[in-house]
Amino acid sequence: MIGFVYDVQDVARFVINYSYNIDSPISNLKLQKILYFIQADFLSGLGRPCFNEDIVAWDFGPVVPKVYHEYKKFGSSFIPLVEKYVDDKNGIWNSRIVRYTDECIKAEEDRKRIKEMVEECSKYSAAQLVEITHNQTPWEDARYSFNPNKIITQSAIQNYFAGDHENE
Repeated sequence: MIGFVYDVQDVARFVINYSYNIDSPISNLKLQKILYFIQADFLSGLGRPCFNEDIVAWDFGPVVPKVYHEYKKFGSSFIPLVEKYVDDKNGIWNSRIVRYTDECIKAEEDRKRIKEMVEECSKYSAAQLVEITHNQTPWEDARYSFNPNKIITQSAIQNYFAGDHENE
């Protein structure tokens, strides 16, 4: 597997800020669906994940719980532009305030790919993206499985978006 795998919070901040660049700010609900589609694009197009955090099948579609909890304070409102954030990757005692930069997504090709997905998803409302994901087997299978964690596996996403769903 060649290429970078990113921290999902870095990807989320990149998505939030880019959504402002294209005059299409997003809510937490829409952010969750965009992260799902970014992951799907990386898995099916590059054969590697964009990030390693689990995506879970919640009532309103796919969710990355770690990101959801970071931005739930904004409710259904737009998430504000990220200029600074607390970097606590090395533990709370070593946390520091960091100025945001697009360079958190190291590879230019990855930035381009993420931007393209944000642009594509900006054509749809959050409710429309929920509806789209509800009609896809990765969410359906995880949501209605007996697995209490309801994780949408990377392999389920990759298989579906690589074209295995065309006979459904």
